[in-house]
Amino acid sequence: MRKKLEKITLGGGCFWCLSPCFEMLNGITKVTAGYSGGKKENANYKDVCTGTTGHAEVIEIEYDPEEISFSEILDVFWFLHDPTQLNRQGNDIGTQYRSVIFYRNEEQKILAQESLKKSESSDLWKGKYVTEIVPFKEFYPAEDYHQKYYEQNPNQPYCSYTIAPKIQKFKARFNYKLKAEYQKRNVDKNQA
Repeated sequence: MRKKLEKITLGGGCFWCLSPCFEMLNGITKVTAGYSGGKKENANYKDVCTGTTGHAEVIEIEYDPEEISFSEILDVFWFLHDPTQLNRQGNDIGTQYRSVIFYRNEEQKILAQESLKKSESSDLWKGKYVTEIVPFKEFYPAEDYHQKYYEQNPNQPYCSYTIAPKIQKFKARFNYKLKAEYQKRNVDKNQA
């Protein structure tokens, strides 16, 4: 019998930064970089980069709720980006880099609102969160070269200096939730 998988679409800056981390989590079956939340149909990178289409760079996550909960996914989301920055993440500036949760049903909406309040009251980030929580409408997959970008381009400067340190912090914080092949091994050197 096939498992019932669910989806959520999240924007937290550059999709290259979010994708590799979510792909490492137990219960995540697929992560697709793409665009959502805009006016124009058939979004593409060139148009979205102008900041005029209204789309955000996002990742669409397909997951097994029996292995990872919606709330656990949002805990990772809050950790991976700064939700207090309006229309930017670091040097990536524009509405396409906004912090946004596109919910697919009322339960996701309520859980997202609760999760935002919980994270905002923690000491994770200083300041008021500007994350939008809006209904999902459309998702347009990004061009093929954006999929698994970090995995295919680890030595590209943006990957080396921006994404790699983020992945290391993520792995240290969420090691217990990672798929076995990504978990740190505490191997005694005498046994190796």
